[in-house]
Amino acid sequence: MVRFVNVQKSYDGETLVVKNLNLDIAQGEFLTMLGPSGSGKTTTLMMLAGFEPATHGEIYLKDKPINNVPPHKRGIGMVFQNYALFPHMTVAENLAFPLEVRNIPKPDREARVKKVLDMVQLPQMANRRPGQLSGGQQQRIAVARALVFEPDLVLMDEPLGALDKQLREQMQYEIKHIHDRLGVTVVYVTHDQSEALTMSNRIAVFNDGIVQQLSTPAELYERPQNSFVAQFIGENNKLKGTVAEIGADGTSHVKLDNGEVVKALAVNVKKGDRTLLSVRPERVEINPGSSAVDGLLKGRIAELIYLGDHIRARLEVAGHDDFIVKVPNKANTGGVDEGKTVHVGWKAADCRALDYAEFASH
Repeated sequence: MVRFVNVQKSYDGETLVVKNLNLDIAQGEFLTMLGPSGSGKTTTLMMLAGFEPATHGEIYLKDKPINNVPPHKRGIGMVFQNYALFPHMTVAENLAFPLEVRNIPKPDREARVKKVLDMVQLPQMANRRPGQLSGGQQQRIAVARALVFEPDLVLMDEPLGALDKQLREQMQYEIKHIHDRLGVTVVYVTHDQSEALTMSNRIAVFNDGIVQQLSTPAELYERPQNSFVAQFIGENNKLKGTVAEIGADGTSHVKLDNGEVVKALAVNVKKGDRTLLSVRPERVEINPGSSAVDGLLKGRIAELIYLGDHIRARLEVAGHDDFIVKVPNKANTGGVDEGKTVHVGWKAADCRALDYAEFASH
């Protein structure tokens, strides 16, 4: 559906905001561009929409180059964070507007407006003005307006940023279900990692104008390719050390800075390299049976926080006082007490030895 070929963007002719982007987006896919502020994700979306010209490279929509096609002729639906609804028009008039400018006959316009209002479950709101709707209702109308002319592609730029947490989560599922029903291609921009994980088929993680990793949500979370992705997606524990050896199966022995040795999966590192170990809090066990893990480290429980479905334990481990373990809230959490000395362990496959130099550069 969409192809970026060697696309670059500079605003001042010197600094590249997007650097040599090559990205393919499949028909019917929900692809999220995720990254911190200034990473290039919104600029990439604006180049696809036609609101920003590419400095270099070519963008294709359905195999046709669109660099010189004006925004209104690209046939792309757009949803903005501020909704961009016309305040002086009713909801029905807002929805009919994209159809009028495309010269769709009135009977067809009315049928399509009714259809999208039903789709976003607001059929009773047709005659209200945007100012008479709640934020969540306005957002649904903005989504409906982007879909009403049946585009092949819909772009969404942080569309849920202005909503409160509960409504935001509800709208995530709603947009995801609309996408599943219609099969339209969606390109979505956000800096919210949980939003990206919830909604997407694939996620492109941007940093410094470069896609650091392009993967499914599960792949991104379970198998980050570099330290930036590991830090940005979800929570993880970081331990510094040196790769002592790497086995034929890709498992490395890492000597930590305090002298202890642990096993981890080697990712883009070789023997002798400085490394950053990355292991998720939910993959660490406190006082596990030795057969359940690939090695043990000694630790002391510094703090316990009760969070309902799990207990968040902060430990002092290998010279760090911020090592987090998520302990499931089951009946048998005995032995997990503040001030207690314990052992922690994990499977080598759940701990990744990443390139430390790359982490230090971020």
